[in-house]
Amino acid sequence: MASEFTAIIERDGDWYIAYCAEIPGANGQGRSKEEAVQSLADAIKLVLEDRREDAIRACPPMRCRKP
Repeated sequence: MASEFTAIIERDGDWYIAYCAEIPGANGQGRSKEEAVQSLADAIKLVLEDRREDAIRACPPMRCRKP
């Protein structure tokens, strides 16, 4: 299932900084916009995977199933 999020990209000297307001803690950087966006996409994936794992651990064993 694909999801869409808003990427905010700013230039800081020679670097591009990208972050997503919808997912606190997800940010990326790169020497080009494309690198910054890819870095952000990788960060979003990691943050969402970690949150999903936390949610599964918090569920009572009989109520949650791993896919």
